[in-house]
Amino acid sequence: MKHHASIPDATSDFTRLDRRSFLKTGIGGTLFLSTVSTSMALSGCASSPSERLTAVGTRMDARYRFQFLTDTDIEIFEALLPAMLAPVLPEQPQARRQVVASTIERIDSGISHFGPPNQSELRRLLDLLGFGFTRVTIARVWSSWPNVSTAEADAFLRRWQSSRIGLFNNGYMALVKITNVAFYGHQDQWPLSGYPGPPRWAMEALPQFNNA
Repeated sequence: MKHHASIPDATSDFTRLDRRSFLKTGIGGTLFLSTVSTSMALSGCASSPSERLTAVGTRMDARYRFQFLTDTDIEIFEALLPAMLAPVLPEQPQARRQVVASTIERIDSGISHFGPPNQSELRRLLDLLGFGFTRVTIARVWSSWPNVSTAEADAFLRRWQSSRIGLFNNGYMALVKITNVAFYGHQDQWPLSGYPGPPRWAMEALPQFNNA
């Protein structure tokens, strides 16, 4: 199952997002995510942006300074992107790592231009996935993210995609939409899929990804 099967639908969904509530979690979901983030802070888990100079470390000349994603967030996307983008990623390992790295950097750059409410909700979602206890008990991802296989990542995405729990389903949609725009919104990646590029109106709706 592809998590980006219909690119036009994925990009057009951005126009329907409530700018003040990216995840639309509701009161219960917001309180739950807030509790998770508080627990992470009390446990001493880092919440500051990563100090890596590149997402995966494959481009020696890369000098990207992260503005939102933490080290754990990057590990999450390193595990999830191969499952989300599997059919269109290069087969050569080095080239694949470079594409994943540049996509993660554009995700970070795009999120950094979101307003505080959306950033706050995304931070809480990523904290839920990054916190060991909730990663296992809520997301049902048993391995730490650096050890998660593509098959395990795909299984996690399927569970959240089909979940009847709004928080999980909306969390899945948020992760996929951000990834799709960061990946397909950059012209360097269009030849990988034969995709001619998103409609101009779609990229104008989220110019931060286009300009990343």
